[in-house]
Amino acid sequence: MALLELKDVRTFYGNIQALKGVSISVEEGEIVTLIGANGAGKTTTLMSICGIVPIRSGEILLDCQDISRMSPHKIVQRGVSQVPEGRRIFPQLTVSENLDMGAFLRTDREGIKRNMEEVFTIFPRLAERRNQLGGTLSGGEQQMLAISRALMANPRLLLLDEPSLGLAPLIVQNIFEVIQKINKERNTTILLVEQNANMALKIANKGYVMQNGLIKITDTAADLLKNQEVRRAYLGL
Repeated sequence: MALLELKDVRTFYGNIQALKGVSISVEEGEIVTLIGANGAGKTTTLMSICGIVPIRSGEILLDCQDISRMSPHKIVQRGVSQVPEGRRIFPQLTVSENLDMGAFLRTDREGIKRNMEEVFTIFPRLAERRNQLGGTLSGGEQQMLAISRALMANPRLLLLDEPSLGLAPLIVQNIFEVIQKINKERNTTILLVEQNANMALKIANKGYVMQNGLIKITDTAADLLKNQEVRRAYLGL
C-alpha cells in the first residue's frame, strides 16, 4: 500500500498552471526520485504535498487519507517533513536552536532529546558546532543542518528538494550516503527532487521524469539509468 499517492494533481500560480495532472505513488520504505529540467514542476509538487501551494484539483493521499486541503502544520503533524531548496536555515540561531525549531510541534521532551542526539550521531560535525550560529556554517554544514532540522519532526515521509545544490562533490557523496542511511536505519520513506539525476537514480528504488508539469516517464531507477532518452536528456550521456 502506498504511503503517499498523488492523483491527477493540478496546481496553479495565479492563472499559470504549474502541475497539469500529476500522479505519483511512493511506497512505505522507498526512496523515490523526481527528476526533470528546471521549471518542470518538481518543487511545486513538493510544495503541493506540504500544503504550502494549494492544489486546484486532484487528491493527495497519505495512508489513504486526503491531506490536500490540510494546513501545512497539520501535514507536518501527520508525519511529512520537507528540506527546502536552498536550505533556508535560521542564520541567527545556533545549530541547537535550529534543531529545536524542527521539533516545535512536538511535546515529547525525551523523544526530542533522543532525536537530537540521533542527528548528532548522523552528522558529527553538527555536534561539534552545536553552539555555533547557523549562518557561519559552510554550505555543506548548512545542508546537514537543514536535513537534521527536518528529522527533528520525526517524519515518516521526508521530502528533499535539491540537497546537492551548490555543494562540492565530496560533500555531495556524503549527503547521498546519509540519505540512504536515514532511509534504511530510520525506516524513513523519501521523495527526492534532485538535479544530479545520476546520483539520485543510483540510490532510488523508483523514478519519475517530469516535463512541463506532467509525468513523462515512470520506471524503476535501474531501468531509468539505462533509458536512452533519460541518459541523453538528464545524465549527459
